[in-house]
Amino acid sequence: MKLTASDEQLLSVLRENARASTAEIARKLRLSRTTVHSRIERLERAGVIAGYTIRVHDDYELSRIRAHIMITVFPKQMATVVGALHGMPEVRSLHSVSGAWDLIAMGVVPTVEDMDVLTDRIGAIDGVERTTSSVILSTKFER
Repeated sequence: MKLTASDEQLLSVLRENARASTAEIARKLRLSRTTVHSRIERLERAGVIAGYTIRVHDDYELSRIRAHIMITVFPKQMATVVGALHGMPEVRSLHSVSGAWDLIAMGVVPTVEDMDVLTDRIGAIDGVERTTSSVILSTKFER
């Protein structure tokens, strides 16, 4: 399905607040409520909108230690490593990337000590060659 510029704007507004009312979204996009409602339904039917999720308050999120954990995987071990990482609730997202690393995980834990434990657990997974971590100091924006 080819998305229009209006569809992309609608998705951006929903990423910021998926609980916004149709009326709020319509005001932001300068569209009618009926148009917004029908576009959302069309995007859901087409599978572009696969579901909705939560975002926690910034104060809570800022109290957590967050890090990008870059992971190098031994050849032919990707499926095993991805499966093990998927089973770790502290790993919020996992991306396959080009460049020096094979994967980048977003780790989120309560304390620095917990991040140390998480990176050790990731490094101990069969198939992981090495890890490098970068703690996130602040998030300028997120959509």
